[in-house]
Amino acid sequence: MEFLNSIISWFIKKRLHQIDLFRKYPCEVQRELLLKLTDSAKGTEWGKKYDYYSLKTMEEFKNRVPLQDYESIKPYISRMKKGEQNLLWPTEIKWFAKSSGTTSDKSKFIPVSNESLEECHYKGGKDMLAMYLDNRPDSKLFSGKGLVVGGANQINPFNNDSYYGDLSAIIIKNLPFWVEYLRTPDLTIALMAEWEEKLEKMARSTMQEDVSNITGVPSWTLVLLKRILEITGKNNIMEVWPNLELYIHGGVSFTPYRDQFKSIIPFAGMNYLETYNASEGFFGIQDDLKKDEMLLMLDYGIYYEFLPMADFDSSGETSGKSVTQKTVSLEEVEINTNYALIISTNAGLWRYNIGDTIRFTSLNPFKIQVTGRTKSFINAFGEELIRDNAEKALEEACLKTGAVIREYTAAPVFMSAKGRGGHEWLIEFELAPGNLNEFSAILDKKLKSVNSDYEAKRHKDLVLLPPLVRPLPAGTFYSWLKKRGKLGGQNKIQRLSNDRRLVDEILLHFQ
Repeated sequence: MEFLNSIISWFIKKRLHQIDLFRKYPCEVQRELLLKLTDSAKGTEWGKKYDYYSLKTMEEFKNRVPLQDYESIKPYISRMKKGEQNLLWPTEIKWFAKSSGTTSDKSKFIPVSNESLEECHYKGGKDMLAMYLDNRPDSKLFSGKGLVVGGANQINPFNNDSYYGDLSAIIIKNLPFWVEYLRTPDLTIALMAEWEEKLEKMARSTMQEDVSNITGVPSWTLVLLKRILEITGKNNIMEVWPNLELYIHGGVSFTPYRDQFKSIIPFAGMNYLETYNASEGFFGIQDDLKKDEMLLMLDYGIYYEFLPMADFDSSGETSGKSVTQKTVSLEEVEINTNYALIISTNAGLWRYNIGDTIRFTSLNPFKIQVTGRTKSFINAFGEELIRDNAEKALEEACLKTGAVIREYTAAPVFMSAKGRGGHEWLIEFELAPGNLNEFSAILDKKLKSVNSDYEAKRHKDLVLLPPLVRPLPAGTFYSWLKKRGKLGGQNKIQRLSNDRRLVDEILLHFQ
């Protein structure tokens, strides 16, 4: 396997010089890409509607094509699911990535073209390995197997020639043979739909393998690793897989899970690499393992626009809006400004709001951090609390009290005739703090330091009362997800809500 490791490493690292090109010429690459996308789609129904034949500049594109969200393109997707083609993109669309985005009941079906698979998702997969090997040239990554904690895949009932499933399952289903050779578990297990049965079979089959790297959403990966320890009776995962060296994560912030992983994988040489990939595309890769930021990937068939959250429609909607909500292009962005991410892709998404917010940490090259969701925030009292604020404050509270958080969500406590408002935090602790009041006080203090609007509303308790932290028993979030049929795959807990629907539902389930 050592020879194979050397060959694959050499082949994958050849991509690094191409990455350097878009680092040096980012804006030129993006401008050229946009015109290539619109030229490719000029004969589609969408391209004819917005006259892509005559488009010559980015400004014309922005002024002519309205901003979109899932609801506005859903009629096109419904037709594609039934077999119609050449609607949003010229080549055949037969795959749809099923995505809930949050724990909402409504599923989204994102079109996946052959171009987006090859030039975006697969390219991103190879690039993250290239960047890791660039950071760790002595790696033995390909001497072992890669464990992928993915989702399920099934035939779309609308048309026998089209399919849907979690994006991870679509990728696994279409992987080239040489990647399949290096991956575990077997496809018959990896693509199972029933999560609890799949978890058990994954645990029992992979614990016998020599796993060198793991890829998956942190919450579900932890569930699998803990089950493997239960079955084997081992104290930690390094006793099961002594050659494990890398965990690749994305989809949610790693901050709440970091201490749990360090506890279960107590190895100083363990590496963690963050990626920013979604059903809609592969956007960013951590190119420096020492820094908490990701390189924005600019040559994956995705054209980026950025909508300042200060200008974001208060309703949280972008559909059909073009002039009223002005986006900025890559050359116009600023550091530490919160932006909604708008994309146009080689799968036929045009000026599409994916619902994520990011901020730039560097402009040369362009590097980003994911800060939250456009609809995942608390602003019931003008406090503008976003996920990034919440996780910095929770991290501080855990650090100073020795607590470890498994899952959490938070929502407002609305003002009433009898009292003021506040925030209620439902937290499932892996390791509870010795003093919950101290934990709450540190959380409150840190939120004030990272968010001036929150600090103003908390001044002398005039508007907001101190946070109410409610510990929940172990397994509460898991059983709630199970009740909703949301186990495994890409399903995740919404961290912040501007109403109490989610929090009240979990509390009702807990009772």
